[in-house]
Amino acid sequence: MTTVMDLSNALAGAVERAAGAVLAVHGRPRLPSTGVRWRAGLVVTANHTVEADREVTLTGPDGRTLSAQVAGRDPRLDIAVLRTDAESAPAADVADDGELRIGHLVLAVGAGPRASAGIVSALDVGGGRQASGEIVAVDLTLYPGFSGGALVDVRGRVVGITTSGASRHLQCAVRASAVSRLVDHVVQGGRIPRAYLGVGTQAVVLPDALRERLHLAQRTAVIAVNVKPDSPAASAGLIIGDIIVSVAGHATAEPEDRRRHPVGGRPRGDERPRRPRLVGSRRARR
Repeated sequence: MTTVMDLSNALAGAVERAAGAVLAVHGRPRLPSTGVRWRAGLVVTANHTVEADREVTLTGPDGRTLSAQVAGRDPRLDIAVLRTDAESAPAADVADDGELRIGHLVLAVGAGPRASAGIVSALDVGGGRQASGEIVAVDLTLYPGFSGGALVDVRGRVVGITTSGASRHLQCAVRASAVSRLVDHVVQGGRIPRAYLGVGTQAVVLPDALRERLHLAQRTAVIAVNVKPDSPAASAGLIIGDIIVSVAGHATAEPEDRRRHPVGGRPRGDERPRRPRLVGSRRARR
């Protein structure tokens, strides 16, 4: 019984420690979502819960109401960064999400506070618009209004931001490290840049002779069907008819792969623009 009570008290303490940085976000009709004070003057929440051209207000743990403005959005990760006053209020204790392991006990903390307990069920949720390694799956219940809330470990440290908008089939959380990168963009540049290539593609079957000559395992790639003038793609020399077989070393077998590994811009931290590997009837380059 002592061990069970110790665990129960530890979980309750984790919620209490995290709750001081958790706020209600009023950015859509009727149901508020949850936000987490990430740094002084900056709150993060789920992007899908903050409607465009709508006044956003926050309700803190003490019941005070604050006004907020959207400072940046990343629909791909379903994260919005809000700028607000009350810079002296406590920020979340953000942990190193690299320590997460499948089976770790975690809690989702929503405004109120409210809490839900579960485990980390997968560390690398890819597919769709998400980049590999930025989303983790959690086996717990995200109740209405929990999106944008804190995913915390048993010490009350934030390891991610929960959202129901990152996957249609899984309960997910955006890793804290990915959220911090987005917040850094707002702090340093005042906004979140978006990767932009400026090219339209469609899938194409690669001839067996070409696959053998280039030692390619994939059977399909994408072909450029239009290139916008003055775009990063045009500046890189991409032309209509070029076939893209990989981006930054990642095989590109269909247009959706190109969205997962975008070219141009610096969407994450200080990464260099990702270059495509192109093949055509007369050229092959990296």
